[in-house]
Amino acid sequence: MTAAPPREQDLYAPVKALLEGQGYVVKAEIGAADLVALRGEEPPLIVELKRAFSLALVHQGIARQAVTDAVYLAVERGRGRRWQAAMRANRALCRRLGLGLILVAGETVEVALDPAPYTPRQSAARKARLLKEFARREGDPNVGGMARRGGVVTAYRQEAQRIAAHLAAHGPCRGAEVARATGVARATRMMADDYFGWFERVSRGVYGLTEKGRAALPAGGPEAAGDHD
Repeated sequence: MTAAPPREQDLYAPVKALLEGQGYVVKAEIGAADLVALRGEEPPLIVELKRAFSLALVHQGIARQAVTDAVYLAVERGRGRRWQAAMRANRALCRRLGLGLILVAGETVEVALDPAPYTPRQSAARKARLLKEFARREGDPNVGGMARRGGVVTAYRQEAQRIAAHLAAHGPCRGAEVARATGVARATRMMADDYFGWFERVSRGVYGLTEKGRAALPAGGPEAAGDHD
């Protein structure tokens, strides 16, 4: 027979044992809290127990922060890559919210994160990439929320379409000529890299358009993308 899945109550004893080993006096179901621990004159420590990480658990933790900064969320430790990926994201969420995180596997308890104030750190490089993409993007060709379905038109794709449109209208050309006509300074490198499979090298420094590239032209043909003379 397979063992019954653990209940939320099954998480209590291991977490209590851990805290008592650190000198806390622990009691369950005090007010709205699953577990409250006291040690000397320190502020109370609160743990909310759930078998799995959830938004409801996060809401409970945030509510307990009205009582103390020492709030932990305790959940059963899972297995597999999907669980690990989800837990990395959940751990990051807890860090941002100032919540601690405890993982329980049978009698084994791991404090994955202690509560602490969070100060966001902005990435200058990411900000620069964001602003660069915004500046290079022509118009607003996408609909917000479509990223997961694919087909997002990036500035790189728009530039590739301009190159493809020029080749469709003029036939195989040298990279320098394409760069001048389309305004895409890196046209030669883009055709050589051929990220989309749209371009083919005809001879040294000369590139043409593949059938895949012709099919990728915007509705209206080469004129729709247009050269930038």
